Order: sequence, then C-alpha cells, then structure tokens
Amino acid sequence: MNNKFLKILRSGALLSLTSVMLICGCGGAAASSSSAVSASSGTHTEETKENSSQAGTEDTEEAPGTNAAVTEAPKISGLEAESVMDLKYAQCFDVFYYKDGYKLIDIHDSAKYLLVPEGKTAPEGLDSDIIVLQQPLKNIYLAATSAMALFDSIDSLDVIRFTGTQASGWYVENAVNALNSGKMIFAGKYSEPDYEMLVDNGCDLAIQSTMILHVPKVQEMIETLGIPVFVDRSSYESHPLGRTEWIKVYGAMVDKEDTAASFFDQQAEVIQELKDFPNTEKTIAFFYVSTDGSVVVRKSTDYIPKMIEIAGGRYVFDAQVDSENTQSSVPMTMEQFYATAIDADYLVYNASIDGPVNSMNELLAKSELFADFKAVKDGNVWTTGKSLYQATDTVGKLITDMNVMLTGGDQSQMTFLTKVE
Repeated sequence: MNNKFLKILRSGALLSLTSVMLICGCGGAAASSSSAVSASSGTHTEETKENSSQAGTEDTEEAPGTNAAVTEAPKISGLEAESVMDLKYAQCFDVFYYKDGYKLIDIHDSAKYLLVPEGKTAPEGLDSDIIVLQQPLKNIYLAATSAMALFDSIDSLDVIRFTGTQASGWYVENAVNALNSGKMIFAGKYSEPDYEMLVDNGCDLAIQSTMILHVPKVQEMIETLGIPVFVDRSSYESHPLGRTEWIKVYGAMVDKEDTAASFFDQQAEVIQELKDFPNTEKTIAFFYVSTDGSVVVRKSTDYIPKMIEIAGGRYVFDAQVDSENTQSSVPMTMEQFYATAIDADYLVYNASIDGPVNSMNELLAKSELFADFKAVKDGNVWTTGKSLYQATDTVGKLITDMNVMLTGGDQSQMTFLTKVE
C-alpha cells in the first residue's frame, strides 16, 4: 500500500460534521449545528417563489449575484459580504459572494463550503462547520451522476478526473468519451471508492449524491483522507428547474457563473414555452417496484409531479404520501399503491432506478395485481429510459414527452418515454 496513503490513514484526521447528517429534504430538520443558520440564510421568500413561477423571464441577473439579502450572508471573520447569487427556482442552496473572490456555498440542511480563490488562504478562526474548498478544483471525484450533464453544459468536464460510474453506465456522451480516452478514470462506485487511487492522484473534492448518507462510514473515510465531500441535494428540489439550477453551484466552483446562468436561462425559456399546455385532467402514476416488492413513488411536492402538471396531467398521489417522510421518494406496499393508482389513466415506470419494463408481461411479473389497473387494460403503460436521471440539462424534453403521451401525439418524437406493449 502506498506510503502516502498509509500516512494519511494513520493521521486520524477529524471527521466532518456532515458525515452524521440526517437524510432530509430542503427545510427539514437536520442533526447539524448549521441547520438553524441555513434556515435563516435562505433568500427565498414566498414573494420570490411566486415571481419565480413565471419562469423569471423578466428578471435580470447581476453577475455574479445581486445585492439583495446580502445582510443574511453568514458572518466570516476577515471577509466582507458583497452579494448573493440570484436564484429563481432552487430552494436547497445559496451562494454568497465576499470581497477578494471568496464565495460561500450554503447547502441547506447539510453543510457550508468556502471557496478560496487560487493564491489565497482561508481566514483564520473559520467556524468548524465550514468546509474549505481551495481553488482551482481540478481533480474532482464525481459520484453524483446528475451533476455530470451540468458540468458538461458549462464546458468543465476537464475538472472531473474520477467518476463513480463506468463508461457503460453513462449517458452523457462527452463523459463516455473522456473515460474511453483516459481523461477520466473510474475510481469505484459511490459506496466503494478506490481510496488509494483518489489520494495518489490528488483528488481535491468528492461530489456525492444523497446516497452517500446511507453509507456514512464511506463519507467518514473520504474525509479522514483529507478529501472534502460535497453532497448534491438537487433531487430534493420541488421544481424541475430548481434541479437544473444547481448548474449555478458548479459554475461557482469553477468560476463560470455567467456561463451557468446563461444556460439556465435558456432552459427556463424552454419551460416557459411549455407552460400553456391545457390540462387534460388525466392522471399519471410515476413509480418503480423495489426488489423487496414495495412500490416507490415521488412525493407530491417533488419535481416529477410538477413536470406532470406542466405537461397537462395530474399526479395521482397527493399529500397523503408526504406525511412523516422527508425524502423525495416514498415507499409503500403494493396494496397501498393499488388502492390509489388502480384507476390512474397512465402508469409511467421509472426505469432510471430499476431498469426499463420491456413488456406488459415483465410488469405483471412484478405483481399480478397490475392486471386490474385501468392503465394496463387500456394499454397506457409507459417506461422511462435509464438516462432520465442524468438528463438534468434537458428537463423540457420529458415534459414534452408526457404531453405527447397524454394527447396521443407522435411517439417517434419522444426522448425519454417508450410505450410498453
């Protein structure tokens, strides 16, 4: 084993508080001393949310941020806050700007990250709950697959040196090409990273999805080795554009805020153009069947139900699936699912998690109860592709697909949905 790796292991570096966070959605309670600060520093008032629902086409963004709510910026000794990033949909983070190029990324209910400009040092006496990220970041381990398309959209794949997914598991073409050429290296999946490879090659940041919270010892180990862990919580956003707006977080990391804002505004315009779809009042159940036989659906406040609404449909599950659950996905028994979704007009199988359902027989093999469903009898069962979760840069295409499905349009024009025969 490499001596450098052994030395770090033996050093017994202090573990970050983020390794013991509870899994919760934005705004939920978390076992962290930063939770109260995160809640108070959010700059999204109800008025802001209402204005953002109009796609923000009349708003202008002062690069890299706006002076509004700068008084709510966390106090950092030796630094003077100047502005805060303008956000139109995202509710799970804020980015604060300080003089001399310092930035603070506040991931609500998770952690704070201070971006220190190249050639500068972190202020003395920094609060223990702030994680330092020294720029430039150029050897990132990316295990959160939803972020790859966002880095690609700001032409920053060159900072991703390691991934947690093999080339065969990526649907982002430029990521596949980078892996095949050796510009990126597979360094083990999120729960089993190659620690020695990361240390030997100077990994400066590990970007993980919330799946890492299910294996806290892995996060602890990465942090023990001196590698900061950034947990992407974009899946907790309640609007599809909120998830896409995380491109601004990554833009801040690599000093490409203008590029990120421009790309996001283009996507917001796409959604704005789709908002006039008339509502068909047809209901959709979006789900997958877990290996234990339970059915996993999205909360009614999740971005998927919002996409269904924009497309002209109604999500079959309402607030009943939201109670006592802070995650974006909610498991239920097959019997519970049956009781609510049996009369749904459409079943859409979420293959981005489980894998596509290629035939009606495959669906029935998961449970014979599906034979009673209206959508099955009417031949209105659809499946997403495996690439859906990684497509954070093209959310409008799934909305369009759903509208085509609801209105009996041309299936050949679909990007993510396929009819199950």
